Amino acid sequence: MSLRSVVGWVKLEVWHGQDPQDKHWGCPIRERWGLRAHQQMSPVLEEKLAFTATLAGSYVAAGLVAGKWACEVDDSVIHALVQRAGSKAEAQAQERLKQLPQESQPQRRASELALVMIDGWFARFRGPGWGKKKTKKERVKWHEIKNGVFYLHEQAGRTEGGRGVIAEKTVVRTQGDSMDLGRRLHWEAVRGGLARAKEKLVLGDGMAWIWNLKTNRWPDARELLDFWHGGQHLWSLGRAHNGMDEAKAKPWVEKRLHRLRHGREQPVLKEISALKRAWSQNGKIVEKEKNYFAGQAERMNYKEIADRGWPIGSGPVESSCRQDQCRFKRPGQSWTREGFANLSALDQARRNNHWDELWLSS
Repeated sequence: MSLRSVVGWVKLEVWHGQDPQDKHWGCPIRERWGLRAHQQMSPVLEEKLAFTATLAGSYVAAGLVAGKWACEVDDSVIHALVQRAGSKAEAQAQERLKQLPQESQPQRRASELALVMIDGWFARFRGPGWGKKKTKKERVKWHEIKNGVFYLHEQAGRTEGGRGVIAEKTVVRTQGDSMDLGRRLHWEAVRGGLARAKEKLVLGDGMAWIWNLKTNRWPDARELLDFWHGGQHLWSLGRAHNGMDEAKAKPWVEKRLHRLRHGREQPVLKEISALKRAWSQNGKIVEKEKNYFAGQAERMNYKEIADRGWPIGSGPVESSCRQDQCRFKRPGQSWTREGFANLSALDQARRNNHWDELWLSS
């Protein structure tokens, strides 16, 4: 039997034949190692290639990286490997969701604060007209990918250079609806210590589905609108209110941003609600932003939150979305739902400490 390993091709002399107990024909060593029929790669080599595929920017890049450690592999082989391993990772994830999550470190003291941050981004998928020369159907369809991040407040810190770091966090993504994200994120969060946290804080960018999910999954958690997103909407309002004159908008916005940040959100919100609507394009923007701030009014107590040493921004999930886009939204990439799901499941197994479970059960 020839088997490709991390040190090259290895030729083995093995027994094969009929099992005297159940009378099936096979090769004991292949069965012991969990090798599939006609499999020519060792399990360790497959694991290394799959791990590389979750970190490289593409399957082609993963093949090039593998070539640097003397294991040249065609990108189509890596793609096929990811589909098999990713499908198994997703199946394991679904099985875990049927069970009650057990906290991974129950000996750890209860956290003062558990943080849940949620956001979304869009990925390019192949539409019904993909690959056809003439068609009225969409060749490309964009689908929202929903991301969630969970960590305990004490797990966040800063390097000597001032860069923010999180020692331990959970990252979840899904193509499904918000309830699917909530189910997966809640399971991982409980495993990470959510249930024993004394307080919980959910941060988001103001989308209604985020707060609906929060109400459904974590009704006792506090809500906070990400300060940066609130600021972006204030800038949009300020420009429209000042006739798109940047010189006038700048002091108007900065003054109100300062007030929002330092505990005077109620006077600012009252002032915004009193703005008069003009029957113009700018007036439509003003009205839209007034509605936005009216809907977020109870989620803007930034000074109180910051004074407790808690974050007022959803940077970790923003960073997660950006990292995902660097892998899943590169130029020329168009996904099938299955292809995206398999790579995503494999990547999450690596990120969320399910990797060994995936490969030890091979």
